[in-house]
Amino acid sequence: MTSPSAKVWKASFITEKAHADAFATCLQDAFYPDAQAVATAETKPIRRTEPNGDILWAVEAYYEIEPEEERIAQAISSLAEDVGVLLPEIIVEALPDINWVAKSLEGLPPIETERFFVHGAHDTDKLPAARISLLVDAGEAFGTGHHGTTLGCLRFIEQECKRRTPMKALDLGCGTGLLAIAAAKLTGRPVVASDIDPIATRVARDNARANKVHPLIKTITAKGFDHPELKSRGPYDLIIANILAKPLAQLAPDIEGQLARNGALILSGILHEQEQMVLSAYRSQGLTLTDRVRIDEWVTLRLHG
Repeated sequence: MTSPSAKVWKASFITEKAHADAFATCLQDAFYPDAQAVATAETKPIRRTEPNGDILWAVEAYYEIEPEEERIAQAISSLAEDVGVLLPEIIVEALPDINWVAKSLEGLPPIETERFFVHGAHDTDKLPAARISLLVDAGEAFGTGHHGTTLGCLRFIEQECKRRTPMKALDLGCGTGLLAIAAAKLTGRPVVASDIDPIATRVARDNARANKVHPLIKTITAKGFDHPELKSRGPYDLIIANILAKPLAQLAPDIEGQLARNGALILSGILHEQEQMVLSAYRSQGLTLTDRVRIDEWVTLRLHG
């Protein structure tokens, strides 16, 4: 994952609402170009002239490198043919070079769960009684508790730590390090926080220090489990992986191999229509689904070995 302040490219087109989610899934699942995020939104409320016409919706996909219009067209052409519509006009544009994460999260209110109070520096004086403070400001990495995936993981971390205290935990794809910090504060035990992006691991280190749990958190920059220290510190009796559905499915054998006997696994970054694909990958490794939570369009899963 690149720094959110780097240049971002957007490819977009207009279609009927009935087809918008399916087109978005095509772009999300395309191997190339590899979308970092895909969204749909209603455009101007103009209806088609046909009696049963649908409201127009926009499909938008965001990329780290400039995507080719031809590649976008290839990704959606089969679906367009299947549903009987013409290929839409695709617009590719570069977005301004600003920190999209910080800008989108400016002024967001604190988030409360059963045990945690997630907040920025401007809300430090609002900590409720009997809550654990998690201080994370919007910055150069993803994960502030406001996204449904992060919130789902926090709730399952709370539930898992009620069941038993994990002696060794791993936050795979740590982003800001929020989940690693939460696990460390709740358990007082060592936590490994890894990410493919060196900016994320630097931010996670800074946030661990700001939350006074830096002695407990070891940050590692690695792709998946491609780092000897990440493997040597395992097996882990709690693994939290909040990334995306496709890499989660691909990492299933490696994650199962690093999960301790009777260990717990929390997975997120999964759209509800991708849940069965991810579950199938982990069930084939012998893991059992314990619980799921859906927040907006996102699903978080808790499994046990």
